[in-house]
Amino acid sequence: MVSPARSGTQTRGDRQRDAIMTAVAELIAENHSFADLSVSAISERAGVGRSGFYFYFDSKYSVLAQMVGDAFAELDELTHYFAPRGEEETPEQFAHRMVGSAAASFAHNDPLMKACQEARITDPTIAGLLDDLTDVVIEKILKIAETEVKERGAQPISDDLPALVRSLVALTASTVSGDSSFVGRNTDPARAIATVETLWRVSLLGR
Repeated sequence: MVSPARSGTQTRGDRQRDAIMTAVAELIAENHSFADLSVSAISERAGVGRSGFYFYFDSKYSVLAQMVGDAFAELDELTHYFAPRGEEETPEQFAHRMVGSAAASFAHNDPLMKACQEARITDPTIAGLLDDLTDVVIEKILKIAETEVKERGAQPISDDLPALVRSLVALTASTVSGDSSFVGRNTDPARAIATVETLWRVSLLGR
């Protein structure tokens, strides 16, 4: 997970705020359930008092929301994930990259994303942010798919490209997260990933 700490000159308040975000990042990276995290535990790890915590954030969900917002900014920098298919890039390589793009978008801040998935059940703000993140990923991949259709003769299995890309992204996210409904129990997840890559290639390119 990328540290939430920011570069440049910081005030004492900035440092305390970032310390709180870093504390949450560390705690969820240690596999603490976000639902079980208390403000006291976060404050203790950050080295600030409870009053200091509440000076910067309304709740632990506010911290998570800020961290997801930072993840949005990072996603915009990952432009190499979403480049159009290269002239020498085979359909198989393209499918591999598309699965990697969707996977990396969600795994780039893992286990932050897992904590968000847990928190979305009880916090509508987190749920909305995750939906926004998914929409951003879909929009980026959709542009690539449209280029394949218009300029390179791709023949997707559906004329409804937005719905097709959304379905593929959702499938990919569930698979790379290790959901046993998609990868099975006690099996090699690489098998499921390979199948997803084939689905991307056949569904979007028609070959």
